[in-house]
Order: sequence, then C-alpha cells, then structure tokens
Amino acid sequence: MDTLKQLRDELAQEYETTKAFFEIYPDGKNDYKPHEKSMSMIHLATHIAEIFGWAGFMLHSSDLDLSDGSMKPKILSTRQEILDVFEDNFKQSIKALESATEEDLLPDWALKMNGHVLAKWTKYGAIRHSLDQITHHRAQLGVYYRLNEMKLPGSYGPTADV
Repeated sequence: MDTLKQLRDELAQEYETTKAFFEIYPDGKNDYKPHEKSMSMIHLATHIAEIFGWAGFMLHSSDLDLSDGSMKPKILSTRQEILDVFEDNFKQSIKALESATEEDLLPDWALKMNGHVLAKWTKYGAIRHSLDQITHHRAQLGVYYRLNEMKLPGSYGPTADV
C-alpha cells in the first residue's frame, strides 16, 4: 500500500473542498461568532488554512510544545490573505509528502504543553488527525456561513444549496 500517495490524495481532495469554502469567505464578517465561546469567523478560517501546513511541519519535527510560543497563529483579515496562506501551506505539505518515505511516517510525534504530552501518535497518525481537523473545522465554518444566510458549497456531495 502506498500510504504517502493516499495522504497526498486525501490532502488534495480536502484542499479542493476547502478552497470552495474560502473562495466565498465573507469579508466584513471577521468578528462574527455564533456564540460568545466560539472562535471568530476569521480565527476559524485562519486556523483551517494553517492546518494545511501541519503535514509538512509534522514530517520535519518530533513535537510541538504549545507553551514555547514558536507556533503563533497568523493574523489574517481578508479572503485573499486566507487563500494565500492556505495555498502556501498546502504546497508545503504536498512537497513534504512527496519527499517523504514510508519509514518517515513511523516515528512518534507529540503535542505538548510545558513539556507534558497532551497527545501522541505516529507521524502517520498525527497527519491523519490533522486531516480530521480540517473536516471538523470546515464543518464549523459551514455552520457559520449558514447562520449568515450564505449558500454552502458541497463537501462530500451536494448541499441544500447545490
């Protein structure tokens, strides 16, 4: 089985689906939140765009300690900025997956806070988890769009709008 090809293909599919969501991102609604505890729309979209770079980051590191300040979210404010970061991150991850070997997927990768392991997977498992995060957060963005009376593009089939 060619695991790396499967990861590249899945990332490419998620890229195409997410691109349709980002192409209709409503500039002017950055601060929208469906609930006071929710992320703002721009924060959510930025987070999704950044997740597309995680595969490359994970292949070239052994962990991420959230407390060390090395991973700071970008501050974006427009649809075009979201699309640009998204595109760059996707290309970086695809390039890393194209350069990787099956053996590169085997070492552990951990998410930490102050040195304490919050979660640990093989690099393959970490990349799979990042793909799940894309799906999860894109669905959240779809709810934000729906609550703003926007027509939704399809994700894995048609929506009520398509």
